[in-house]
Amino acid sequence: MAVDATVGLLVAAVAANGLLSGASGDQSVKQLPARRRIGPVAYSDYSRAGDLGNGIAWYAILGIGTALLSVIAAGNLLVRDHTGTQAAAAWALILATVVHMGVTAVAAPTNISQRKLIGDEAALGRLFDRFERLQTVRWTFNLAALGSAVWALVVTLPAG
Repeated sequence: MAVDATVGLLVAAVAANGLLSGASGDQSVKQLPARRRIGPVAYSDYSRAGDLGNGIAWYAILGIGTALLSVIAAGNLLVRDHTGTQAAAAWALILATVVHMGVTAVAAPTNISQRKLIGDEAALGRLFDRFERLQTVRWTFNLAALGSAVWALVVTLPAG
């Protein structure tokens, strides 16, 4: 069976959103809560070495690539002959992706700003509290994008 372009793009969007959800979940479930055990200064040392080191390129490629792939896959579905359910799934994917990227546009500079607060425990604590709230929203919309991509794929796969 040949896979048409729309199905291929949706499979790729599901895979990319799954990878992004895993990376985001790791930060939300494991990394950010660890700061409460080790303190904001030690966590900032770790974050600057990882997230603000190689992590900048990794998260930029993964986040922007996933967003582009998701919008292209959804757009491809919308320009072909589609059902109402397919259109709803495609628009849900686009909306979740756009909101995720909008929140990321605030969250990323928030996290990067820790570079100006090295050693300031109180200020870093406030910064990471804010970043954690933004990260929770980001992860929620990334999971919504993943669910929407899966939904779009399921309703687009050929019957049989």
